[in-house]
Amino acid sequence: MRALTFLLLPMALLGQDPTLLILHKGGSSLGFYSRRGGLLASVPVGQHPHEMVLSGDGHTVYITDNGVMKIEDEGAGGNTVSIVDIATRKKTGEIVLGQYRRPHGIAIDRRTGLLFVSTELPDQLLLLDPRHRSVLRNVGTGGKTSHLVALGSGARWAFVSNCTSNNVSAIDLVSGEVQLIPTGARPEGSVISADGRKLYVANREAARISIIDTGKRVVVGEIRSGRGPARIALTPDGKQLVYACMHDQTVEIADPVERKVLGKVRLGGRPVSLSVSADGRRAYASAQEIDTVYEVSLGERKIVRVIKTAPGSGPDPVLEIPGK
Repeated sequence: MRALTFLLLPMALLGQDPTLLILHKGGSSLGFYSRRGGLLASVPVGQHPHEMVLSGDGHTVYITDNGVMKIEDEGAGGNTVSIVDIATRKKTGEIVLGQYRRPHGIAIDRRTGLLFVSTELPDQLLLLDPRHRSVLRNVGTGGKTSHLVALGSGARWAFVSNCTSNNVSAIDLVSGEVQLIPTGARPEGSVISADGRKLYVANREAARISIIDTGKRVVVGEIRSGRGPARIALTPDGKQLVYACMHDQTVEIADPVERKVLGKVRLGGRPVSLSVSADGRRAYASAQEIDTVYEVSLGERKIVRVIKTAPGSGPDPVLEIPGK
């Protein structure tokens, strides 16, 4: 999620018609949408939510209630993670973060169900127990404006992008050790390769994707991209990197092995999010400023559906889940 990769779901559910979860950053709610883009339900959450992640069993979604629209905005922001039940389409509770405010990135260890949340005020990585709705641990990231979170193989390391300090924090989740890895200007979304050996980081103001060796925790290469890469995902087969280029108003596709761009799809607005469906056939990118979500066919490399959300809703991340 954040940064957002393809959605892992129980195999028994993958054959059903999908429903879309679209987080309304401006509308402070979670929208449930039909496959064709019709609004089915809207669930109020905390103010200006930014990212979300699904539980391992697919029954619950956890949402960071950041409290401000943009990371450049001033203010204390919020200090909760909202909990929404998928079946009933209702908020069932929240995790209160206390002194840790402006939660942003979120990831889940699917072996344990524990959550990892980054906060901007102060710059921390939190370990949360969603069952008991408590903060178990906090680690300072050592960076500035901590943004999105990616978990390494086996959840031994967490990687947090730091927008203002232009680096990624590699955090040893056993010892608490923090290593700062320099990247390009304004790193945002990131995604781990299927084998856990590489981390791909989108640098929004550098027009490139940094490639980090997760074992050595150093940058080992890059992919020159379009302007404004903000969010990034991998297809399930690991053969395509897909990312949203905000400034170019495109979704771009690259080969992670050859490290070259394969193609791009032009949108009608500036995408702030990017996710890939579990079957790897579709990407979803939200243009928050014009309340629009684009569904892109990765095979055909074209827009196949445009979903208009309510004026001022400010759609951000999208998750595709099974319908009932």
